[in-house]
Amino acid sequence: MTPRAALLLACWLPLAAGAEAPAPKTLSKSLEAGKIHEECMRLEKGQARRYEWKSSAKVDFNIHYHEGQEVFYPTKRDDVSKGRGRFKAKVAQEYCWMWTAKAPATIEGRIW
Repeated sequence: MTPRAALLLACWLPLAAGAEAPAPKTLSKSLEAGKIHEECMRLEKGQARRYEWKSSAKVDFNIHYHEGQEVFYPTKRDDVSKGRGRFKAKVAQEYCWMWTAKAPATIEGRIW
């Protein structure tokens, strides 16, 4: 398969499966101690996103969503300086990847 054919196939497959290819989100954020940063997006049931990030200092990290006043945390890690994974939505929701800095921190990464 030629490189061009492979690229066309990679672009076509998500559309053939009935889903749009997600636009990657790039993250580069400096946080003061006690501050948060969120990257939020709507996911339908069964949709998935990969993510990877690193921080210059330990942070608390989670992926969460809200239902009324209640908050649900499908993923939650405290005191970490990096993260990597694949998140698959069990319900259709607006999900937020969130970092909370305990000390000044710079976070670099992406969600795709």
